[in-house]
Formats: sequence, structure tokens, C-alpha cells
Amino acid sequence: MTAALEVQAVTKVYTQGLFRRRETFRLSADFALDAGQVVGVMGPNGSGKTTLFELITGSNSPDSGRVLCKGQDIHQVRYRERDRLAIHYHQSYQVRRFKRRKPAFLLQPAADRYPLIHLFDEPQFNTQDGYIGFMLDFFRKLRRDGRLVFVCLHPYEAFHVEILREICERYFFIENGKLSEAENWPALIGRPAVRSYLGRLADV
Repeated sequence: MTAALEVQAVTKVYTQGLFRRRETFRLSADFALDAGQVVGVMGPNGSGKTTLFELITGSNSPDSGRVLCKGQDIHQVRYRERDRLAIHYHQSYQVRRFKRRKPAFLLQPAADRYPLIHLFDEPQFNTQDGYIGFMLDFFRKLRRDGRLVFVCLHPYEAFHVEILREICERYFFIENGKLSEAENWPALIGRPAVRSYLGRLADV
């Protein structure tokens, strides 16, 4: 059975320098996920979280590897149809735009009409008027509908940790461009790097 998302040996490298190129950052990821789950994503600023989301949705191109959404290489799909496979909501829920690197007529149509993968990148949670409950219900509905949902948060309040702990089945922690997976919250919070990152919030 085809996984909802396969990130196959993907790397993205950033360099500096006009004549003598120097590597400044490298993101590496290799994983596969089935649909019908919510994945929490955490990591320090600049660790590669947004870059990973951009690679998954096709708005950024990998230097090596492939991203398959239900078996279809998203970087070979027409730009205006990529959000039918995976959609990236950044901060206040605006949708990320695509960088066009190849003429659209050379690309494939998307195999679906509604995105299978939804990536929420540091969404802004209003603590008043039941808004958090509304968003959690929305994430649950996407999961019930067989979607794969990513929720990326940079916790600075206890309720951010509580959201991740309540809604997510599994977790990714990204640090210095390296991704590690945890099957549940206790496994995640038991890692020294995660506890150091969360600080006082590690024991919420």
C-alpha cells in the first residue's frame, strides 16, 4: 500500500560566496508516513522546519532525493495544482507560494483534487473565545477524513506544549538540519536535546 507521504533521502543545501562557495546549512530527511494522523514538529529557530515543509509542498526544490505524495513526485506536478496534493499554511494561515523553475507544460497534472497533506507552520492560536478548541476539532476532522496533518510549533507558552501533546500521535524534532522521529510524547520528551530546547516547558 502506498504511503501518503514519502520523503526519500532528501537534502537541501544552502551556500554563501560568489566564487568560493561555502556550505552554510544542510537539511537531510528520509521518512514515510501514512494518512489519518497528526504529526507534531518542533525545533529551534533556523533548524529547517519551514524548509522541510516547503520541500514537501514543492515550493522549494531539493538538491537530491524525491518527495512522493501518494506515489506522485510533487516536484513534477504543475505549480498551480501542487496544493491539491499538499498545502502549506504559514503562521496566520496564508498559503505559501511556489517558485517556478520549469515550464508548466513539462509537468504532470495532480492526481487528486483536494490536498491529502496539510502542513500548519507555527499557526497563531488565539486563547480567547474557544478558538483553540475550534482548531483542534479541525485537525481531528482532517485526520478522520484520512488526511495527513503536520502541526509545527515553537513553544513559548505552556498551552503550546499541551496542544502538541493532546492532538499529535507522533513527533519530529529538527535540530541543525537533522530530523529525528518519536512514536509518542514520552519518547520525545525523554530526549535530552528536546528537554534542553523546551527548558521550563519540558515538565508541563
